[in-house]
This record gives sequence, structure tokens and C-alpha cells, in this order.
Amino acid sequence: MFKIPKRVYICDDTLRDGFQHEEKYISLEAKVAYAEKLILAGVKHMELTNFGNPTGLPQFKDGHELMKRVRGSKILQKAGVNWKEIEITGVTIRERAVDTALKAVEEGYGPDVIAMMVSTDEEHQYANSGCTLPEYWREAEKCIKKAHDAGIKLLGTVSTIWGSPISGPTKFEDAVRFAKRWFDIGADIVQHADHDGSSTPDKVYEYFSMILDAIPDPMKQTVHFHSTRGWGLANVLSAMNAGMIRFESTIGGLGGQPANFLDDCPVAGTGSYYYKNINSVGLVSTEDMVLMMDEMGIETGIDVKQILNIGAMMEKTIGRRLRSEAILAGPILKEPNESYKRKGLKERKAALGEKTGQVLPS
Repeated sequence: MFKIPKRVYICDDTLRDGFQHEEKYISLEAKVAYAEKLILAGVKHMELTNFGNPTGLPQFKDGHELMKRVRGSKILQKAGVNWKEIEITGVTIRERAVDTALKAVEEGYGPDVIAMMVSTDEEHQYANSGCTLPEYWREAEKCIKKAHDAGIKLLGTVSTIWGSPISGPTKFEDAVRFAKRWFDIGADIVQHADHDGSSTPDKVYEYFSMILDAIPDPMKQTVHFHSTRGWGLANVLSAMNAGMIRFESTIGGLGGQPANFLDDCPVAGTGSYYYKNINSVGLVSTEDMVLMMDEMGIETGIDVKQILNIGAMMEKTIGRRLRSEAILAGPILKEPNESYKRKGLKERKAALGEKTGQVLPS
């Protein structure tokens, strides 16, 4: 029997994962505006920036100022936003970035959560972090202690669960072991990530069934699907059917690996294979997921109308058609259209017959 929870929890990753793949700089003003709009729409969990070296990640050269402006937003203050209900995450792949984020915390504007990442594939791990898995685990353990000493949480990501773009197939047993290890060394949350869209719904169900047998608490775990091959929402449903209730997404399905260009300048990035189609490597669309959950009677705490409006605005900011179908079709009609109801039966049949080319009996 299909499991439909009463509520799911959605973390919007637009400002970090979404924008890092864009080849044009998204202005600080736009980032602040979207952070405000997402929070006002009901988003409680948000990835806001990356605290890594901005030389390699120039989209996030404004990360500190963005954090300050969002934390000090007069718009959010006027709306009565309770910051105790909001959880802001900053990505910190290495210890130096962790130290940068913790300095921001010390100065009163830093994140509530910092995020680190391990890959089950050693080659992918080295390409992503510049160190081996044993080295990274030692570093992560140190960083967890630093985070807890500063009074914030650490999220540990497990990547290449369903296969590596570098080495190929991987084993679920390794991913389960890595997830358990994150908790063993003190991580507060574990993110299960498919950064390349390699998962299929059947394998998603199989993996999360294994995970929830090993780690039964779904509130301490989150699911991160890229929809590279178009299966993102199907994978969300499969993970939900297995018992997961926390999911990540981006407005318009934006996202992917750090871009190789920013404006007119080549930058480090992470490889050209993501660029066959810039629109095809991002996460599940926030608008599509929120609307789907709403139509299924699942509470998200996010206002559907506002999130659809944000999706429409984002297309203007990015400058191209994005991957949300929800902003085009909107919610399913729950009652007859008012203008249609006002027509008499004869007129409605005549109109329908005109559309179909049939003569309908009166």
C-alpha cells in the first residue's frame, strides 16, 4: 500500500545549488529578494550560500553579505518572521570553509547548519574535496566538534549512492555504512544525495528501505535528487513510499555543479560533462513538488500561490524557460469554473460540440 504522510519537510536549495550552476552572476539584491520571498512563502529550511574559497566559486563571493542582509531583513522583521523556526544552511566542504562559517556565527550572522560531503567512490571523493576518504573522515570529525562547540548543527552528505560519474557502479551497502558513520561521529543530519540523476524509482525504494531499517528516524535524514534524466519527482514518491519525509529542491529545477564560466570569465568549475544542456542537471522543481504534495493532501507549510509566483519571477531573473510545469498549468480545478457555471446547459453543450465537432443531444 502506498504510504502518504500527513506532512513532508522541504528544504529549498535555489540560492546555493541552484545558482552555482549559472554562468551569469546573480546579483546580491536578487539573492536577498528571493531568500525573503521564499521565507515569506513558508520555506523553513534553506541552503543560502557556500563558504568555500570564492576564487573557485565566484557566484558566492557575496556569501557573507548575503547572510547579513537576510538575517537583518527589515521585510522579514516587519512580517514577524520567527528565526527560531527558520534553518539556514551554508555549505562547507573543507575545514577552512567550516572555520569561515563559524567566524560568521561568532559575529552573529552565520548559518544554523553547515554541510560537508563524502562520496562512496574514492575517485569522486578526491575530485570533489582534494583528499582521500580516510583523510576526509578525520577532518569531518574535527569539524563536527567545532560546529557543536559553536552551537550549530552539521549535516553530512553521502554522495554517489546510485553510481559515480567517474568510476561507475557503487554499492548500497557502502552508502548505508557511510550514513551510519556520519551519525557515529556526531553529525546531526544525513543527506542522501543523487547529484547526477543516476537513481531510478525502484532502486530509490530499495535503498531507502535499507536506510530506514538501519537508521529508523526519517526526521534526521534528508533526500536530495537531481532530475538529470527526468525521474526526480518519481524518485521523491519512491523515497516517500519507503518512509522518507524530508526533501530538497530548487525553484525551476535549477542547479548542478559549479559553472565553468561566470559572465565573460572562465573559472575553475567542475567539468564540462554537465554542460550538454544547462537546463537538464538541476534538482527537482520546488514549485512542482509543492503543488504535487498539495494536490495529494500532504502538508508542506508552503503557500502554493506564492511559490508559483516565485517560479514565474525566477525565469525573468535567469533569462530562460526553466523546468517547472506547475507555473504553466497551475493547481487542478477543485470546482467548476465560475464563467462556465453561469452558462446554461444548452449553451455548454453547444460550446462543447463546437470544440469537438460533434452535435450533442439537447
